[in-house]
Amino acid sequence: MNPIEKLCRDEAGNSAVLQGNIAFAVGCVRAGIHAADGYPGTPSSEVIDKGLSQVQDMITVGWSVSEAVAAGVGHGHSLAGRDCVVTMKIPGLYQAGDIFTSVATYTADRGGLIFYVAADYTPSSTQHVIDPRYLYKSCFVPVFEPRTHQELHESALVAVEIARRFNTPVVIQPSGVLCHSEGLVRMMPVTSREPAPVSPLRLQNSLPVFARANYDKVMAERMPGLLEMVEQSPLNVHIKGSGKRGVITHGINSMYMDEYRALFDKDIDILSLGFTNPLPMEKIRNFCESIEGEVFVIEDGYRFIQEACGAAGLKVTGKEEYSNVTEWTPASIAAFLGQQATAAPRPQAAPVPRPPMICAGCPYRLFGEVVARMKRKGEIEAVFGDIGCNTLLYFLGALDTGLAMGASESKRTGYVLSKPESVSKCISLLGDGTECHSGMDATRNAVFRNVAGVKVVLDNEWTAMTGGQPGPTSPVNLAGDPTRFDLVASLKAQGAEVALIDAYDMKSVRKGLRAALKAAEDGTFTTLVIRGTCIRKVPAADYGQKLIVDTEKCVQCGACNICSGIQPDENGVPFWNNLCTGCVSKTPACLQMCPKGAIAVDTECSTGACAEKPVLPEAPEHIDVPVLTDAQRPARLSLGIRGVGGQGNLFFGKALAQMAFIAGYGEKNILKGETHGMAQMGGPVISTFACGDVHSTQFVPGTADALIVMEQSEVLRPGFLDMLRPEGTVLLAETVIVPQGFDPEKYPTRQAIDELLSGCNVVRIDVLKMALALGDERGRCANVVMLGALSRLSPFDAFPVEVWLQALKKVSPRPAVWTLNHAAFLQGRTLV
Repeated sequence: MNPIEKLCRDEAGNSAVLQGNIAFAVGCVRAGIHAADGYPGTPSSEVIDKGLSQVQDMITVGWSVSEAVAAGVGHGHSLAGRDCVVTMKIPGLYQAGDIFTSVATYTADRGGLIFYVAADYTPSSTQHVIDPRYLYKSCFVPVFEPRTHQELHESALVAVEIARRFNTPVVIQPSGVLCHSEGLVRMMPVTSREPAPVSPLRLQNSLPVFARANYDKVMAERMPGLLEMVEQSPLNVHIKGSGKRGVITHGINSMYMDEYRALFDKDIDILSLGFTNPLPMEKIRNFCESIEGEVFVIEDGYRFIQEACGAAGLKVTGKEEYSNVTEWTPASIAAFLGQQATAAPRPQAAPVPRPPMICAGCPYRLFGEVVARMKRKGEIEAVFGDIGCNTLLYFLGALDTGLAMGASESKRTGYVLSKPESVSKCISLLGDGTECHSGMDATRNAVFRNVAGVKVVLDNEWTAMTGGQPGPTSPVNLAGDPTRFDLVASLKAQGAEVALIDAYDMKSVRKGLRAALKAAEDGTFTTLVIRGTCIRKVPAADYGQKLIVDTEKCVQCGACNICSGIQPDENGVPFWNNLCTGCVSKTPACLQMCPKGAIAVDTECSTGACAEKPVLPEAPEHIDVPVLTDAQRPARLSLGIRGVGGQGNLFFGKALAQMAFIAGYGEKNILKGETHGMAQMGGPVISTFACGDVHSTQFVPGTADALIVMEQSEVLRPGFLDMLRPEGTVLLAETVIVPQGFDPEKYPTRQAIDELLSGCNVVRIDVLKMALALGDERGRCANVVMLGALSRLSPFDAFPVEVWLQALKKVSPRPAVWTLNHAAFLQGRTLV
């Protein structure tokens, strides 16, 4: 039984620390939801990807090729009387807009249709910050915004009961912070749901006559019923205070307000809304009338609640009309409500710019280098990009525009229709998943309209940017069935000229691109499919290829320095660091870039003949964990972690959450927060962990017990040191990662970093060196070494070593990984 299945079958009331998306996925099964469908979109992806995909015998689940298709599949399930959840992020809602708005006013009997629309108002991985609540209101669709991981776990049951009762689609819109953070969840009871009765299918139609009748029925029956429901719902909560000041809020901001209330103002009144459409205006009015002084509105997105209050004649204080605040934090709420929540000023040093980059060894790399060089030479005038990993080619100088899924070729078409002279100097670019999502429409359009030019499909066989979910070009679908779809044959069937090119063959990429651009002059539309499997989906056996440099041939020209896995030494000679993947047994990109032939594959080391790994101590199969008393447990713990995407920040949260659970904090609270999205790809990443008397995954300045810094310049990020309480500790890794293309001379000096940290309790340790010394060639266990060091520092040293080891074993139980982590943790304890 896998972990997700165990959670789905677990006894009601048992608790676990779960990511929000996983809590929701488990809740779907326990609520008796019959089906789920969706398209990957951070921050919603894990619901299906890591959750429901693991229990396909308990729920009908699959990935569709787009959000619009997934919405149609979900509606189809409901027409069969089954309840279905459809997952997406906010841009996906608009991609599915025709179906969403059409089905919104269907009133005939059917199964429940639930849209799980994850919000990302920062944004971390989304191309806009548009507030969809105005759309929901115009569609008369009820919206539930969960406030905690527990509510997210139970939200599918809340939604499906509303959907069936009122014959309406229902939106669950969780904050991306809630989706990707982890919190304590107690398993809801298991519910079995019979299929719903379904009205005759001939009544389930969008003909104008039905649309008019449905609209009238929504006005006469659904909306009055929903208004009565939200006014009476216990999910809209008035948290009583002294009645002097009040706050109206919703969603995860309620969690932040709990933190604010505990730290600053225990007397403040809070009206915490679970439903944001329709709004319980009578409840809001009564709340406002009960407050003597000012009433504030704290909401994400634009000013939906605030404007509703104003329209009802209620005096509230919220954001300015064109405020750029789209997402609140505990610190910004404290400042808004007049509390000092900032630390004393510190010396400032500029952090290292870290744009998100494609992975070391990515099959997109050589194409990016070829296009960037052709752009510099004037051979290419414009590259019209799309959404996905190909977006990251922008930072290589190999992409210009980005707009929306599937829009790259339609942009190119419009551009060259206006500028015919540019037809042989422009390309459109997107990934295989996006071509299958909505890009093929534009391929067909270019052929249909006889618009010459070049379209490039970078085919890495998976939906890579969102975590490697299967799509039509993958070897298998979510169920594990072999894929029958043929991308090249499909493109040829559209009428395009198609060429298939190996992504790791730079000469073929360059030759194919130039030939296609030349053909464009003669009126030909060509689609180049440049294929190379995403390195994150390549079998582990294909890793390990080693490279060597002939120093006699090397002229230190830097032409090979194109990847985060290679860097020059102090003499300008290249060496390969722990990030290098060896281009997963393909011809390495850096080797092909070298004009002198100075780089070669080390055939002896690549076969493992020269590898001498240390013998690690045997890790125990069983650990006797002592039971801790309340007196042994600190009342509250909090920790902030910064690093660079790829350093394993997510692992910290998993291990610490498990440690807290084992230590007995399951009776109070356990929370962890993460940065997800494009920041994973080499950008700055921040994680947080807290347990005990805590409420929020984000911290008010001056409240963190310790800060961990996995790459030393990351300590310079604005606001990070402000999180530390005066007597807290900074654990600073001496790891230096210079971004590809960044001048090493501009990397902050140790003196500048030490000046910034003056007055702090700082512990410097070389965790990467220790990880490599343990035989971990990629340095993956450096984070475990750091955990070992943390376990020796107050207040984290309150927990016996057995508690830490049991947590590590639970998080990574595979024998080989457990043996390495056991050794890494114990070594880390020797460094402090």
